[in-house]
Amino acid sequence: MSIAVVGAGAVGCYYGFLLARAGHAVTLIGRPALVEAVRAKGLVREDATGTASVAVRATTAAEGVVGADLVLVCVKSDDTEAAGAMIAPHLGPSASVLSLQNGVDNAERLATVLGRPVVPVAVYVATEMLGPGHVLHNGRGDLIVGASAASAQIAAAFTAAGIPTAVSERALDALWGKLILNCAYNALSALTQLPYGRLVQGEGVIASMTDVVRECVTVADAAGVSVAPDILDRVLDLSITMADQRSSTAQDLARGRRSEIDHLNGYVVRKGAELGIPVPANRMLHTLVRLAEAQSVV
Repeated sequence: MSIAVVGAGAVGCYYGFLLARAGHAVTLIGRPALVEAVRAKGLVREDATGTASVAVRATTAAEGVVGADLVLVCVKSDDTEAAGAMIAPHLGPSASVLSLQNGVDNAERLATVLGRPVVPVAVYVATEMLGPGHVLHNGRGDLIVGASAASAQIAAAFTAAGIPTAVSERALDALWGKLILNCAYNALSALTQLPYGRLVQGEGVIASMTDVVRECVTVADAAGVSVAPDILDRVLDLSITMADQRSSTAQDLARGRRSEIDHLNGYVVRKGAELGIPVPANRMLHTLVRLAEAQSVV
């Protein structure tokens, strides 16, 4: 397939690497520094087994989606509408658009801008950028793709490329499960700059995370979303399976960038207010990260 990655950060670069290595024609659309690095040395992936590179196209221009069979949108949640408006004039009529983004409503927002269906995807991967065009993989990498006419074919191609992928009619439930994981870890990891394994060892941290999860589940239930009954166990297990991972919010704050906290704990705060459900633990974490951002964002 011809695949365009819109917003080639850590997630986009990781999946772009695997798909290109499998023989697909991948085009990364990202910032000038990324484009320059990829053109000079290829797209580099590093993990516990070593470092490898693969040749891909890279551009800063929205025209990079022209001719793509598949478009992976990996931009920050705040940039969803802008990215949609940027690529809309260049999308082919048969192109499948997938949202590989944090939060639960990006596919819906993107579909509104594009005027066409967008497939939601729940992403479970621990990655970070070590430099332009150089992605570090810390763990996992599986996807849950929403149902569409092309989803089975996409899932087969991804799985063949080393990306375990399942198709689900209940992708929104999966996205809420991912949201709850993010709400529990991202802000606390950001405020402390600690990886998950060390974070949960702090006094009162597990109790605080439990409060966050319970609030999220209450809001999800009221919104008609089905959350796994063992969601708290899954949240706590992440501190073992991804012990060395710092959250994307922590990485954003460390780099002086605006985070996605408004679409994580902030989303739960807004949804709770809409449904008349108090969420004080989520509100506090959202408030603290926004205050930290005000001091660090350049």
